[in-house]
Amino acid sequence: MTIYDLLQMLGYVFNILGLLVCIGGLTLARRPDRRLLGRSLAVLGFVIAAAPVLVQLLGLVEPVPVSALPPR
Repeated sequence: MTIYDLLQMLGYVFNILGLLVCIGGLTLARRPDRRLLGRSLAVLGFVIAAAPVLVQLLGLVEPVPVSALPPR
């Protein structure tokens, strides 16, 4: 199993975890005394959710080339 395959499988976990952190941060940001902390958590949640795409975009993990199917 390559790192690319592992990243594809864990992509859903990153998306759900990032979504929960982002929603928690936005809920916390509604209170005026916790606004900065809430916004920071919302940005952190977005970065967590976008991590698989950002890793591929920055070229840290390259997809494995797939060969063509052999003729039958």
